[in-house]
Amino acid sequence: MKTFKGKPITLIGEEKHVGDTAPNFKALNTNSETKQLSDYKSRYVILNVVPSLDTTVCDRQARTVNKELAERDDVTVLTISNDLPFAQARWCGNSGIPNVITLSDYLDLDFAHKYGTDIKELRLQARSVFVLDEKRKIVYLEYVDEMSQHLNFDELITFVKNLPKE
Repeated sequence: MKTFKGKPITLIGEEKHVGDTAPNFKALNTNSETKQLSDYKSRYVILNVVPSLDTTVCDRQARTVNKELAERDDVTVLTISNDLPFAQARWCGNSGIPNVITLSDYLDLDFAHKYGTDIKELRLQARSVFVLDEKRKIVYLEYVDEMSQHLNFDELITFVKNLPKE
């Protein structure tokens, strides 16, 4: 069962599993331009999903994943939430993390419905992470059970650092 601050929540969309092909999706960047998964050509893509960048848990997740994993030249980290693009741009400006990429799914929840991260009761994204390989297969994922809790950072970081390099 998934919860948000102890209260049960309903996730809408198709839950993904390791081995699934990651569906292409559309979301807006901080300039309100439409971006798709297929726009990112690095060997690995990490879809780092947070309910809102304006919370301390989400802020820490975005900072930790970007600082620890985006240092590899063959990895692109996309942080996805339903925050409005201008709110994401403000967070990016204040984060102190150069080259962080945020995408907003607020418009039509295309990502959320394709990845099973739409929290019905809150219209927020469920805290989760997906690691995609060069064929855009999901090779690692985590859907957090309690949205106010952190990802398993140690497991994620170890997994990504052990991915084969080009």
